[in-house]
Amino acid sequence: MIPAIGEFDLHMHSHFSDGTLAPSDLVQRVAKAGVKVMALTDHDTIAGLSEARAEADRQGIALVSGVELTCDWNGRMIHLVGLGFDENHPAFPAYMQHLIDLRYKRAEKIAERLEKKGVAKEILETAKRFAGEGQIGRPHFAQALIELGKVTSMQEAFDNYLGQGCPGDVKAEWPTLEQGVQLIKAAGGMAILAHPTKYNMTFTKLRELMSDLLDAGGDGLEVAYPGVTPGHQHELLKLATRSECWVSAGSDFHSPDQRWTSLGRYPLFDAERVVVERLCA
Repeated sequence: MIPAIGEFDLHMHSHFSDGTLAPSDLVQRVAKAGVKVMALTDHDTIAGLSEARAEADRQGIALVSGVELTCDWNGRMIHLVGLGFDENHPAFPAYMQHLIDLRYKRAEKIAERLEKKGVAKEILETAKRFAGEGQIGRPHFAQALIELGKVTSMQEAFDNYLGQGCPGDVKAEWPTLEQGVQLIKAAGGMAILAHPTKYNMTFTKLRELMSDLLDAGGDGLEVAYPGVTPGHQHELLKLATRSECWVSAGSDFHSPDQRWTSLGRYPLFDAERVVVERLCA
């Protein structure tokens, strides 16, 4: 049976990337929210899937394998959600290890730059502690900056230290969009552009991105997620219709402390080719 809008959530994060909950705790909250089909889409790692799947089986929830890959498109960093793939595919270990190495090297550079701006040398170890088992990223540095007394909020950390143009804005040589799509498709999954309106690009540029994604073998784009305006969602749905591609939706949930999103919640929409229909077929 195909779940209704709001009964599926195909974009969320655990503490294996920049979320705060263990996969099992996340799944329990998903169940309480009334979600019937979910995808755990941690950034650049699939390490949380086995724990999530075990709890999903206990809760009677359908778990779709997921990941949110960081990719490069013409010098821009974009995110690609992979859904419904075989996480045991032999291409995954080397690809994931490469991303781990990239993230750690970037973390070292971020720490080095922040130290030059007067941040304590403990910044890297503190950020690593916040990352725990997961992939280290800028949100963990933001938490570290709060603990070290340099800022009082995540927003202040990004505004002053980690955001675009700030000392901690360190670029990495991410895999290309084509490489990300190739990995997901080789493992039998669907490749979906995450939150298209969050890349600060015009719709003309976005249409170019979607054209390249589909030419590479990708499948579609997210049209319902926190922060998308009704006008932008309308344009995304038109783009999907013209491209005859699939559409997806998700809460992009990270933490219960974030008031701007909750599990299973995203703007309503009406479309024909919804990803969950194919995943649940």
